[in-house]
Amino acid sequence: MNKPVFPSYQELLNEEAVSVPDALRLDTQPNIANDIIATDVWTDRRVFEKEVEHLWPRVWQMVCRETAVQKAGDYYVYDIARYSILLVRTESGELKGFHNSCLHRGRALKSGKGTSRELRCPYHGFCWHLDGSFKEAYCDWEFDQAQLAELTLPEVQVTTWGGWVLINMDLDAPPFEEYASVLTEHFQRWTPEDRFVSLHVEKKIACNWKIAMEAFIESYHAIQTHPQILSFTGGDNSQYDVFGDHLSRTITAQGIPNPGQADRYSVQESVEAMTGPGGFERAQELTGLDADTITSRQAIGAVRREEFSAFMSPDMLATVTDAETMDSILYLVFPNFAPWGGFQSQITYRYRPDGMNPDGCIMDIYLLDGFAADQPRPADAKTIRLDYDQKYADAEVLGLLGALFDQDAGNLPEVQRGLMASKSRKAITASYQELRIRHFHETLAKYLAAGD
Repeated sequence: MNKPVFPSYQELLNEEAVSVPDALRLDTQPNIANDIIATDVWTDRRVFEKEVEHLWPRVWQMVCRETAVQKAGDYYVYDIARYSILLVRTESGELKGFHNSCLHRGRALKSGKGTSRELRCPYHGFCWHLDGSFKEAYCDWEFDQAQLAELTLPEVQVTTWGGWVLINMDLDAPPFEEYASVLTEHFQRWTPEDRFVSLHVEKKIACNWKIAMEAFIESYHAIQTHPQILSFTGGDNSQYDVFGDHLSRTITAQGIPNPGQADRYSVQESVEAMTGPGGFERAQELTGLDADTITSRQAIGAVRREEFSAFMSPDMLATVTDAETMDSILYLVFPNFAPWGGFQSQITYRYRPDGMNPDGCIMDIYLLDGFAADQPRPADAKTIRLDYDQKYADAEVLGLLGALFDQDAGNLPEVQRGLMASKSRKAITASYQELRIRHFHETLAKYLAAGD
């Protein structure tokens, strides 16, 4: 079939009244081979075990916000598959990461998060300073003194980006800035480090971690799965980008109906689906444009800028494009860290296996919001944890997003079930709208092949 003609994302940007940032003007037009993917990558425990041995120990992973480990003695434990990493703020203010295992008989030194003056094993009392150097052991005459002196906790690489703390277990891995390609350059004006966590939901989902992740790197599914957003989400206008092995992006235009359903909705309906009742009229007051002239994206942008004035300077607001007030600008730092760009509430996703279960995962959803520069940073929201049988809607603070995420979460276990039942043992993908899935699997294959 012939592809229908509708505006590209870059053509939508041509309508902006102010200069568009280079990051949004970049259209990489990736050429990713449209290969069939074997279902084993989602269903075969042997593939999962290869990931445990050859992927997770070698990639950069987001652990937590810097605000979780602000003071000397603050610690945070990050668990991924069979690994456990203990992140600590030392007395000198440095962030260090250690393998969370006592060098006596292996008990985990810490769990969860908290504050401690030392790292003492709760089993036999072996103890380390916050910098990982050995401090003491009870009945130390029972041990070789030289051996005790060498019991320094093994470290991992630690860095920070955008207010996040990241680790890599591979001490020879390239720095995060190099690994993540253009990420830092693109986020320079969106400054996630200047935001606080207004919401954090962590949910267990009965599917392989990659199945969950893949649902959020394409907009193709929205027509069937999320019909309630078609009045204001131009999924078919989406742009997909790739920046080397470790970074990819989807930009999906908001504030316009999906092209295939555009004749169903008026401009006012598209606007107020995002702003709420009265938004269309308020946008006309703010812009001086009448109902027959103003576009839906102009209207939403005007209302959003008025909201952003609570935490942004007038000079900065004057440079903000309509796109940056509303569009889904979703990056993926391989393999599982997905921050959003723009100035609206910045969503960030993370996907992890649930321990050593290949058929279960944990998905984190963070919302980052701005605050006025002359006000103290608000406290980060407490984590809401949802089990396999709970719904996102059970977290009432998600509001309308709860129903949206439940639509995805309802699909994912059934995708797992269907892939396991597949007779062909193959999956096909859309040539353009699902190219990020193929890009991800190309990079994953490189890591697993290196292990072989």
